[in-house]
Amino acid sequence: MSFSGDGVAQHSRPSSLTNSAKVNQLERFTVRVPLDGDAHVSPFAQAKVDNLDTSMRAGSRGPTSIDDPVARERIQHCKPIPMFVRFSTVLGSSGAAETAREVRGFATRFYTDEGNWDIVGNNIPVFFIQDGIKFIDLIHAGKPEPQLAIPQAQTAHDSFWDWMSLTPETTNMAAWSLSDYTIPRSYRMMKGFGVNTYVLVNAEGKRTFTKFHWKPHLGTHALTWDECLKLQGHDPDFLRRDLAEAIEAGAYPKWELGVQLISEEEELTFDFDILDCTKAGAADQTLILHQLVPIKWIGTMELNKNPTNYFAETEQVAFCTSNVVPGIDYSNDPMLQLRNFSYADTQITRLGGPNYPSLPINRSLCPFISTARDGMHQHRIPAGPHYYPNRFETPNVEGMKHGAGQNYATSAEKVKEDTKINPERLTFAPYQVEGTRGKTRPARFAEVVNHAQMFYNSLSDVERQHMVDAAQFELGHCDDRGVQERMMMRFNEIDHDFAKKVALGFGINVDAPKHPNHGKKTHGAQAFSMQDSENVFTATGRKIGIFVLDGFDSLQVAPLIAGLTALGCIPQLIGSRKGPAYPSGTSVGDLKASGVLQTNWTIESCRSTLFDALYFPSGDEAYAKALEQGRVIHFVREAFGHFKPIAAIGVAVPWVAHKCLPGCLDVKADISKPFTSNKGLVLGQNLTDEDSSLWTKLTTGPKDVYTFGSAFIDAVAAHRHWDRDISMVAF
Repeated sequence: MSFSGDGVAQHSRPSSLTNSAKVNQLERFTVRVPLDGDAHVSPFAQAKVDNLDTSMRAGSRGPTSIDDPVARERIQHCKPIPMFVRFSTVLGSSGAAETAREVRGFATRFYTDEGNWDIVGNNIPVFFIQDGIKFIDLIHAGKPEPQLAIPQAQTAHDSFWDWMSLTPETTNMAAWSLSDYTIPRSYRMMKGFGVNTYVLVNAEGKRTFTKFHWKPHLGTHALTWDECLKLQGHDPDFLRRDLAEAIEAGAYPKWELGVQLISEEEELTFDFDILDCTKAGAADQTLILHQLVPIKWIGTMELNKNPTNYFAETEQVAFCTSNVVPGIDYSNDPMLQLRNFSYADTQITRLGGPNYPSLPINRSLCPFISTARDGMHQHRIPAGPHYYPNRFETPNVEGMKHGAGQNYATSAEKVKEDTKINPERLTFAPYQVEGTRGKTRPARFAEVVNHAQMFYNSLSDVERQHMVDAAQFELGHCDDRGVQERMMMRFNEIDHDFAKKVALGFGINVDAPKHPNHGKKTHGAQAFSMQDSENVFTATGRKIGIFVLDGFDSLQVAPLIAGLTALGCIPQLIGSRKGPAYPSGTSVGDLKASGVLQTNWTIESCRSTLFDALYFPSGDEAYAKALEQGRVIHFVREAFGHFKPIAAIGVAVPWVAHKCLPGCLDVKADISKPFTSNKGLVLGQNLTDEDSSLWTKLTTGPKDVYTFGSAFIDAVAAHRHWDRDISMVAF
């Protein structure tokens, strides 16, 4: 029996009372829709609502109005949503598996000498919705169903795709959500985006629109879906552990910070609206993420320290989109406007009052004086004036007489004169706002398909197939036929062939689309495809599983460890036991013998999913016998099926070819050569112990492309070998 628990319409209530007093009590508080009415009302005022899709604003492109009680009440009900970690998930509860398919939060705080500046973004450049008023519906649709609080940490259920199918503005994000971007290999290999449009202001008050970007030095890479499913059991904390281990090992991850700059004069020259966060570009132009508005890379971020205490730091950090410093302002992006309003409220509730900025992790490096006082959890002992203005004339605002900041608008020139930008203080440049107050959206917000088509077209064939597989998995967990049919219609708007492939898994016919795919794609420095040649492919930061079962050849391991470490890789040893691993020629138990290594894992405490590549040295008879274990054979088959690099030397080569991967043409080796490298399989069938010295050429002098070590490192740098035929392997 499948359970969807999707909050289906309730047309009747239990016919009689039960024997349980508690159940009867709960029933009195249960609202059954539509039995008990279906008019949506304001939660506090209890008045009927006329619009739940668009917030109030001054003109369709003007700022969001604070006097919209519906929008305010709805975003106030989003407070439990986790937004406080540097890298985060959204849908799962604390402790949920991190490798479920989901958009990842990418929040960064700068502790500047002018105050705290937060970029609270995601690993995807666009978002689901155009207006913050719909945020509560997005989160409710994606979160576990209220009846049994399942499914946990995933969108593969009726509620989410029901809502997506009925909300056209999510089309672009639907494509991104089904892509490999939502199953990152590592937080270290993940792009970041501010998502919303901000404004930079110079000392003369000149306003320039901007988008923020983070580009990882290790490139952008993903897990396979089979890895994600298995890692949820192997290591639910895989992504956080991966990040922590890399930092602990000194393999500090880095990102470049980039900005795109758009002048006020250019704001309306694009055929898309730069205030619409569901779009990243236009169908008949190169995307805003690329050549149309080049990204200027302005700095580097390096993460080189793990938290001392997770709760005190990671849990209590209070990111807010409204945390900006002098020179940064907000645009009229309607999603950003309500995020600014909502996030501070969220932190007040989450952290127990308005004094959360006083927590150690939230304190700025900029000394300040404030007349604010009291409130829950006050950490300071204020001893000065607690109102403004006061006879002590403190605190003061730079360049303005104490208490003289009324700025009566006798003329536009007077306003500009009285609000001159002070680069040392948080001041905001005046700009013209006009329009009819109402719940309207700009006309250019209405087009919702072109950008999704652009994204899909920009992917490789392998990545497109991953989207098909993801869509079939997600909708395969839905039981409502109407949800599946509506999503096929939405997919058909993205690409007809894509929709037909997905529909094959459901027996649904897909007619020709009204608006065929325009065929345009992107490429270049910030290409969407992770397989684009402009992506970074490096062995640095990769985790290499090295099998040091008793009897291994130490001459083929010790130089490798040194070479990998020097290249910034993270070698991890897998042995017969947790503790000492004994090389050939050494008695088990002789801890003082030369070449004894300490393992990180045993063959039972880990799986191939924890590593980027596997290495099997040669060894003696005991080593060869240990390789015959079914668990070790499964390591090879699973890594092969996940398209990962595998290297083997000596006795391990025929074992890989005939025991692990029988019948696979990809493992055929040329016995006339010292080694062969083919589709990520590097087999040193004729290497001698003396050849192990070639590992040093990985890090000293010019790289020798003809060495076994170089071939293996190149295979590791490629990340995946998608041209490999895995059809003959069960993993």
